[in-house]
Amino acid sequence: MAALTITSMTVRTLRLPVRSARSQGVGTVADGVTNVFVELTTDAGITGWGEAAPWAVFTGTAEAAVGALHVHFRPFVVGADAFRIEEIMGRARQAVVHSPEAKAALEMALYDIVGRAIGAPLHVLLGGKLRDTVPLSISIANPDFEKDLEALPALLADGLRLFKVKTGFSTHAADLARLERLREVMPDEVDLRVDFNQGLDCWDALPKLRDVEAFAPTFIEQPVPADKMEVMADLAAALDTPLMADESVFDPTDALRAVGLRAADLFSVKIHKSGGMGPARAIAAIAEAAGIACYGGSMFETGLSCMAGAQMIAATRNISLGCEFYQPTYYLAEDVLAAPFPVANGEIVIPDGPGLGVEVDPDRIAKYETARWD
Repeated sequence: MAALTITSMTVRTLRLPVRSARSQGVGTVADGVTNVFVELTTDAGITGWGEAAPWAVFTGTAEAAVGALHVHFRPFVVGADAFRIEEIMGRARQAVVHSPEAKAALEMALYDIVGRAIGAPLHVLLGGKLRDTVPLSISIANPDFEKDLEALPALLADGLRLFKVKTGFSTHAADLARLERLREVMPDEVDLRVDFNQGLDCWDALPKLRDVEAFAPTFIEQPVPADKMEVMADLAAALDTPLMADESVFDPTDALRAVGLRAADLFSVKIHKSGGMGPARAIAAIAEAAGIACYGGSMFETGLSCMAGAQMIAATRNISLGCEFYQPTYYLAEDVLAAPFPVANGEIVIPDGPGLGVEVDPDRIAKYETARWD
């Protein structure tokens, strides 16, 4: 196959307003998020888009993602053959330590180009769909809990049945009161999940988690700090409810350690955390070998990145617990896609168009752009 040479690379930051505040164990997002977008163009006129969705308290900063893309990746990306994705991503991993969101954005844009060039959707490039739809989870995370309660009937009417309650950012009594109220008002068939985002101290986590178990959550996610994997293992052994690792498992090396320690029953897999779909799928494969199921986690992403993640999940057997790509439909004030993110009856519908299967709206990109590097 003839080379498809990348001739230009544009990096942008966009400041994206949100509909409400979101609080979780490691911090609050109040008025908006800053994401980084990369646009690659080839000598055939084919363009691919990728998105980095960093959060300073979790993976990194927008400034670091810009630096990785514009300063460190640009020299070997421009002039490269877009078909040689693994070679380019190997150079990216050697060029910069960390900056996983920047690597995810670069990989996303490369797959978008290749898919468009050969007329194939991303899920075909990853081996083909195992699922035509992916169940969508939405987070209950507004520090004003009454606002979440007000929104609940409309979400249920939309067909959503997976809800993840963010805990650990207030008092234990407040967490229990919220869970009790949600169990009272939610239909029996709702799948309720709990996520502490590292919000508990190790020394008294177990009795608090046993209190949470009374509300029969499907899983409890990352109750203690990420580096306390041995404590996670003790908690997983002591609890009846499956324990999910998120911040404790960033990459395949973390996944191997977590498997060895039996630190969790489940893993949350995120392309912005792991540095792209390649490492994310490696985590899922390691987990599958150990009998650990996976869930599709997210950052504060637009529909562009959410679709990359959803297509990956559709093609990855062991990411079987649904996903939380609710941001373009229910959280961002306005998405950057030209058409609405495809959600129907509480599930993401996986498109069959080439590449990522979605198109950005150039007017919305321009509307929210705060800086640009060509």
